[in-house]
Amino acid sequence: MDAEQFEVSGYGSRGVGNGRGMLPLGMQTFREVRTSGDYYVDKTAFALKMFNEGKCYFLSRPRRFGKSLFVSMLEELFEGNEKLFEGFHVHSRWDWSVKHPVVRLDFSGGDFTQPDGLKGAVNAHLFSTERFTGVEAGYVGLPEANRFALLLEELHRQTGQRVVVLVDEYDKPILDALRTPEVARSNRDFLRGFYSVIKSCDEHVSFVFLTGVSKFSKVSLFSGLNNLEDITLNPAYSSVCGFTEDDLDRVFSTELEGLDRERVREWYNGYNWCGPEKVYNPYDVLTLLKKRVFGAHWFETGTPTFLV
Repeated sequence: MDAEQFEVSGYGSRGVGNGRGMLPLGMQTFREVRTSGDYYVDKTAFALKMFNEGKCYFLSRPRRFGKSLFVSMLEELFEGNEKLFEGFHVHSRWDWSVKHPVVRLDFSGGDFTQPDGLKGAVNAHLFSTERFTGVEAGYVGLPEANRFALLLEELHRQTGQRVVVLVDEYDKPILDALRTPEVARSNRDFLRGFYSVIKSCDEHVSFVFLTGVSKFSKVSLFSGLNNLEDITLNPAYSSVCGFTEDDLDRVFSTELEGLDRERVREWYNGYNWCGPEKVYNPYDVLTLLKKRVFGAHWFETGTPTFLV
């Protein structure tokens, strides 16, 4: 789909960030955003609410809506890296003396169209976590689900704290293989058994968060993880990803100078997940603020082929 482009005048020679911060376009690592002094819309109130009110969560959002950055923020929060959260909502409300072990599985990269691609990626993630945390290995040769279960148990035993499990793009191994049905089915069946470990190891797990772009039924994929709370269409979490009207005016007011605010609203403020207000797509907004050009930036780069 081609979109009409509109050049925006009035930007002059001002640098990106205008002396206050840089625009974190394409950044998915919370630590990098914070240490680089980039703009960041504070989403830590949602993390605090989730931790205080529940345990196992699932969120579906399109790509390039900020899911990975939110997951990265959760990782830093549970690991107790207080300095990164100074000035944010959660800072004075979090017990920084408690540091949870974190197992993060990121399926945003990798080739899952080959029969053994998923197993290889999972083993690499588990090995990386074992090496980083210092947990004694020795699980090589075991089925991946058993190795995952032993890792959760051992992390709990060695640290004295229950484990936080974060899964980013949980469904990508299935979606990538849709053109090869036998591989897609194999990946689905593997993930069903793998994710069920989280439920069976409940006594070793403190918090769970899974994200993806689709919402497979609990029968087909999450039959063994039936305690997930789906917040995809929960009004209380409608703006957990994306920028609200207030976010733009409060955080990006300097960058919006010279732009027709109503046109920005018409182009990018059209997404809603049953909440009280619409949200802006972050990639669209950040690209506009950087390039000063109106266009379908997100659709042209972030639309999954299976949706089309």
